[in-house]
Amino acid sequence: MKKIINDPANVVAESLRGLAAAHADILRVQYDPDVVIRAGAPVAGKVAVISGGGSGHEPLHGGFVGHGMLAAAVPGAVFTSPTPDAVQAAVTATTGEAGALLIVKNYTGDVLNFETAAELAAAEGLEVRSVVIDDDVAVKDSTYTAGRRGVGGTVLLEKITGAAAERGDSLDAVTALAQKVIGQVRSIGVALTAPTVPHAGTPSFDLDDDEIEFGIGIHGEPGRERIPAEPADALVARMVEAVVSDLPFASGDRVLLFTNSMGGTPLVELYLAHGIAERLLADRGIVVERRLVGPYITSLEMQGMSLTLLKLDDELTELWDAPVNTAALRWGL
Repeated sequence: MKKIINDPANVVAESLRGLAAAHADILRVQYDPDVVIRAGAPVAGKVAVISGGGSGHEPLHGGFVGHGMLAAAVPGAVFTSPTPDAVQAAVTATTGEAGALLIVKNYTGDVLNFETAAELAAAEGLEVRSVVIDDDVAVKDSTYTAGRRGVGGTVLLEKITGAAAERGDSLDAVTALAQKVIGQVRSIGVALTAPTVPHAGTPSFDLDDDEIEFGIGIHGEPGRERIPAEPADALVARMVEAVVSDLPFASGDRVLLFTNSMGGTPLVELYLAHGIAERLLADRGIVVERRLVGPYITSLEMQGMSLTLLKLDDELTELWDAPVNTAALRWGL
């Protein structure tokens, strides 16, 4: 294993120190338990949108802390849920009278630990709600979940709810908006290679050079099937069909298309795939009104990609376009 690390046990803490040094104008990091907190939080009169999960998916979630997005992010160990006390610390540090919304990806550990933290925060007199995102169309249940996994749609959910909180929406309104997004977003991912967790030192699974795992999870969980490697046109068509047929999306729908690198796929390949996806959606009469392309929810150094489609309306488009200033997403300011 070759990685730019020191002791595998200290990877997350050392990475957080670098994040804090690079973006001191946007965020600060509280250690033991580890929490990434928006500079100036709590913001009076505004809902605190909080998320988190295992590390190794950067920039998710710490890279999305800042104006117009998250009030705090709670990083666990690599591919491991943060503990309830860490989530509770994030709530306590950022939540005022407007309350907090916890965004939870549908993994068993995350759901249990965030629920426990919400109960602990409520005991402190804080008003806390939570939503669970489960946008992955690949499988119904997997290694880490009961039900569908939370994947690329998480990025879009955090941006849109963060914008609603920034404009001053109530906790009820932000929660309802989150549920609306969850109902209208779908994703699928593929892997060309496996990631290597630092403390494990070996790839998470075996994949031959001529194989692709179709429907992979962000922790390297198995997908729908293992298929022979195929050209980009065929692979992207397979992915688009899986996503479009699930909601289903239909001719005339307005969408945001998010083409994501799993960490090891270069932009030259990612833009190639995005262009194919845009063409295939246009052929179906689906109108791509907004786009996001890049490594925004990764799986360490896994070579692969995911496609996410969010059905848009005027409100969701306005909130997506709203100003944001985080380490990973910045526009409008």
